[in-house]
Amino acid sequence: MIKKERQYLEPAEIYRRSFSIIQKEFGDYQVDDNEMLIRTRIAHTTTDIEFSKTFQFHRRAIKAGIEALNLGKNIFTDVSMVSSGIRARMADDYKGELLCFLYDEGIADEAKKRGTTKSAAAITKGVPFYKGGIVAIGNAPTALFELIDLIKEGVAEPALIVGVPVGFVGAAESKLELANLDIPYITNPDRRGGSPIAAAIVNGLITLSQEV
Repeated sequence: MIKKERQYLEPAEIYRRSFSIIQKEFGDYQVDDNEMLIRTRIAHTTTDIEFSKTFQFHRRAIKAGIEALNLGKNIFTDVSMVSSGIRARMADDYKGELLCFLYDEGIADEAKKRGTTKSAAAITKGVPFYKGGIVAIGNAPTALFELIDLIKEGVAEPALIVGVPVGFVGAAESKLELANLDIPYITNPDRRGGSPIAAAIVNGLITLSQEV
């Protein structure tokens, strides 16, 4: 059997074609341009147009995220996979930091002491560092529950929460609690989610902030 020779496209052409397909498949779906950019990035990451349409945006979400980035506020993530997905998109002149405390010294001991997860303990430790910034949660529902509790207690004050944890236990419930708060958030209403989606959303915000 003779193998047919493959023809490989340049990365830029793959990217262009992918977004052309996405735009075609969105059809006449109507949202504002900034929100559409982020939904398009979600679709590109998941290859699921209909899933990207389920995402919920607080009315101040995109504005709050852009302002936080342009003010050089920090981006705080629950796991390093989210940070890794964001890092390449950060501008050289960005004055904030990209932080994740999950593996910091003492986090495991603190989690054990409190009877919680390392992700939740890291969110508590990070309170001073993400004030006025963006918290992107793509893995642990416990981190989102912890952040919500800290906000309700008046302890934590992020500018925007990207809350897309994944899992069979607590993911959908944590997102529902988030969507019931009147604070800027981007989330989705079911148990699907993940670090690549959280990173894609923040990367979209970074792109928008660079256009301002």
